[in-house]
Amino acid sequence: MFFGVLISLECYGAILTGWVKRNLINPQFTFSFIGFEWLQPLPGAGMYYYFFLMGTLGVCIALGYKYRFSMLAFTVLWAGVYLMQKTAYNNHYYLLLLLSGMMFFLPANKNYAIDARLDPRIRENTMFAYVKWVIVLQLLIVYTYAAIAKMYGDWLDFSFLKILFQGKAHYPLVGDLLQYTTLHKFIGLSGILFDLLIVPALLWKPTRKWAFLASIFFHLFNSIVFQIGIFPYLALAFTIFFYPPELIRRIFLKNKSTFIEVDFQSPSNKKWIIGLITLYFSVQLVLPIRHYFIEDDVLWTEEGHRMSWRMMLRSRQGIATYKVVSKTTGDVYMVDLDSYMTKAQQRKAACYPDFIWQFAQHLKREYKANGEEVSVFVDSRVGVNGKPFRPFIDPNVDLANERWNYFWHNPWILPSKMKDFPLEK
Repeated sequence: MFFGVLISLECYGAILTGWVKRNLINPQFTFSFIGFEWLQPLPGAGMYYYFFLMGTLGVCIALGYKYRFSMLAFTVLWAGVYLMQKTAYNNHYYLLLLLSGMMFFLPANKNYAIDARLDPRIRENTMFAYVKWVIVLQLLIVYTYAAIAKMYGDWLDFSFLKILFQGKAHYPLVGDLLQYTTLHKFIGLSGILFDLLIVPALLWKPTRKWAFLASIFFHLFNSIVFQIGIFPYLALAFTIFFYPPELIRRIFLKNKSTFIEVDFQSPSNKKWIIGLITLYFSVQLVLPIRHYFIEDDVLWTEEGHRMSWRMMLRSRQGIATYKVVSKTTGDVYMVDLDSYMTKAQQRKAACYPDFIWQFAQHLKREYKANGEEVSVFVDSRVGVNGKPFRPFIDPNVDLANERWNYFWHNPWILPSKMKDFPLEK
């Protein structure tokens, strides 16, 4: 129920707050995930209807009406939105995609749902234990990798937190408080400890109450200060899996029938379930560490950053100029970015390598459609976490002629030299 309600709030809210208009309607084109360029926003007001449909599916999920269909339809539609634009990328959108896929397989409509009322044959008040543990394990992976990602120089010396909170100085009541170094130290250290310990502390009965209170403070703080949508409330809702079923029943379902223990049972398709869960979590364990096997520092290259639970870890600024050179005449055209992109897209296309490469490919296709073969060169300088700007893209490489390397380093990204100057300000 909580999950469906939060889905609805996320989707309807995206319409009401202007998120859909800013990211999917106003731009001339969107930066999709590489390989999914065919996924483009619907024309006209189509994306408003798209998000309204997803919000309505959330209502159906909350009510347990046509649950499997609603959950599958939402997952597919959300995957489409996630893949068709990354200018407003957020790790929480990725988490919602994973949880939606999980929820499709879970028996969330077997009781206290319209489906169970319409078809009493599916009614059950028990579930297999793996249902709980797949959710718990997913949350453990998210929090643990988030903690590991924070263990780097600019977080541990609190310089990144100083930058992060400088942008919050105008907040009423708390703006000035957020500028104190002592608070930065507390948030920096407690953030790592929270991510490392919250799941074990929720699992262990003696610490569960205190862990839940810490979760409330942590997630409400993030919601107020960072405005990160439904994620804080989604995380709080999923703490229900850490409490005994009878306690949940007493709190939320006082007038319902008492739980009756049944003999231990195993699912009939146990081998398939074990196989799928093993495969899924193997991928979840490997994806967040792939950047360790890619040349240079992920803080600089961004290669392996997404889908790795590297949340609110860095600040990037950049400047870039795009030069188009005709292969036939040698004529040079300097690209006016305002003619192509929104300001938010321009900020990404100045300092993120996949955005830079994709825009170079877009220019190549545009000129080719007009009968002209061109080369595209980019001069980009990037600063990470307030450090001096350094050359980022090799200006002598024709990006229109380069292929994107999905799994390894793209050599036209210049070396960071971060090992030589790890804490240079």
